Order: sequence, then structure tokens, then C-alpha cells
Amino acid sequence: MKRYFKILKLFWSTAIAAELEYRLNFLIATLTSLANLCGSLFGLFLFYRTGYTFEGWSWQEALIVLGMFTFLQGVSASFLVPNLNKIVDQVQQGTLDFVLLKPISSQFWLSTRMISPWGFPDLFFGGIMIFYAGSRLHLTLSNYLLSAIPIFWGIIILYSLWFMLGATSIWFVKIYNVTEVLRGLLEAGRYPMVAYPAAYRFFFTFVIPVAFLTTIPAEAMLGRSQFIWIIGAAVLAICLFLAAKYFWNFALRFYTSASS
Repeated sequence: MKRYFKILKLFWSTAIAAELEYRLNFLIATLTSLANLCGSLFGLFLFYRTGYTFEGWSWQEALIVLGMFTFLQGVSASFLVPNLNKIVDQVQQGTLDFVLLKPISSQFWLSTRMISPWGFPDLFFGGIMIFYAGSRLHLTLSNYLLSAIPIFWGIIILYSLWFMLGATSIWFVKIYNVTEVLRGLLEAGRYPMVAYPAAYRFFFTFVIPVAFLTTIPAEAMLGRSQFIWIIGAAVLAICLFLAAKYFWNFALRFYTSASS
């Protein structure tokens, strides 16, 4: 485990050093993130401006859900998308061979090799929005700590979905259009699940588990999440993580190396 932490430190330090050679990109990413956040706030404001509220969700509570979504968007942009794109490139170019020959887990290498600081603004703005709304709702430190557990499981769920999608590049190679479909479905997490009709709520809970990414962590922070949903998030995260590991090993059986 200590060896893996040393490798992770080396991966991230070299990746950030390489990315910061183009520092203007960070400013552009910050402005883009701010513009997207303003657009999301405006969309949410359109629902609440006439006194309408999502059932059981005040303006500040809905802001927490949007903050969760923005934060996870930053996680995705910083840690998931860069590595997913690299999997596709390595399969196309045949350089996946060199990864498979290394004396470490290929899944660990492919999942952590890259990190992009361009997603950091979303992490920052999402955190600011959560703490701002929490201060207006007089939440305590225990509320934030309680929500950390389902947020952690939500990140595992998000990672597992992305990695399994990346593994399909062994068959389909170019999967960029599929990633856009998944990204579009995950956009539903910017609003509480009660904002959608019952059929959509079922779909975003039991088919594409968007509810476990934003709404359930927000409910945990507000102190009204049922314990069974947090247990469900843990079980789902563990099952998806194991499924991603198994699916990757299964996909490798069909990988033809660059030398074969």
C-alpha cells in the first residue's frame, strides 16, 4: 500500500507539472466553470422565482443539491475524464501493452495516472455553494461529516460507471459519443429527485443511480435521509466497484496487443 501511495504521488505531481505549463488554461477553466455555475443557478432560480418549490426542498436546500452536483462535476473533470480519455488513446495506439507489463495493478495505473487541475474550480465552487447554503440553514459540523459517507460512496459509483465505460474501448475503441450520453444522464443530478415524475425518479435511482450521487448525500447533510438509503449506497458502490474490476479483467481477454 505504501508503494502505491508513492506511485500516486509521483503520478499526480508530474501530471500537474505538465498541465501547469499552460497556465492560461486554468484561468479559462475557472471562467468556464463560473459561467456554467451561473447558468445552473439561473435555471434553478427560474423554478423558485414565483414562489414555487420542489416538494420538501427550500431554495437553500436545493442549492446544496446543486453544490453536490458541481463538486462531483469537478471530481469527474479532475480525476475521471482525463484517465478515461487515456484508456481510449492507449487502446488505439497499442501502448496499453506497456501498462499491462508493469508490476502494479493495470486498473490502478489507468485510473490514477492523470489528474487535471482544470476541474479544481468546480470542486471549489461546489464546496463554497454547499457551505453557503449550509450556513443559511444553520447546519453544524456533524451535518457535513454525516454527508461525507454517502458522498464517498457516490464518488465510487461515479468512478465505477466511468471505468466500465472506458473498458468498452477494447471492443469499440472510439466511445466519446457514449460518454456524452452518460454525461447527459448525470446532468439530472443537478436537481432533487422530486423534481422529476415518478417514472424518471425510478430510472434515476435504480437504473442510472443519479440519486445516490447528489440527492441522497444532500438529504444526509440535512439530517433527513433514511439509513436504509445510505446502506443501499454503500452496497451499490461496492458492487459496482467489484463489477468494474471483473469487467476490466474480462475485457482484457479480448485485447489484442500491438505486437500480435
